[in-house]
Amino acid sequence: MPRPRRDQPTRLEDLPNIGKSIAADLRGIGILEPGQLAEREPLAVFQELAGAMGPRHDPCVLYTLLAAQHFLQCGEALPWWAFATEGKRLLEGQPTPPGMRP
Repeated sequence: MPRPRRDQPTRLEDLPNIGKSIAADLRGIGILEPGQLAEREPLAVFQELAGAMGPRHDPCVLYTLLAAQHFLQCGEALPWWAFATEGKRLLEGQPTPPGMRP
């Protein structure tokens, strides 16, 4: 098994913008480490989180997932709000999950 590089995050909380709460929600849907998050599409993860997060499910979560994906792809840490325009574009035409703020 290859050892992780020193600069590679090994825990979800090591990713920029991912705190304890979102990390717990991600673990609740089976994403236990950053590599698993890197393999998934942020919009699909966001939609899957709707049940786990309930009323806390907010479009900003999608922006956070986009920021994490960006970091995992290129190593650049940007704030989640830098991905609001892209996130809004992805959400256009998507049904609003029950309990999510539009």
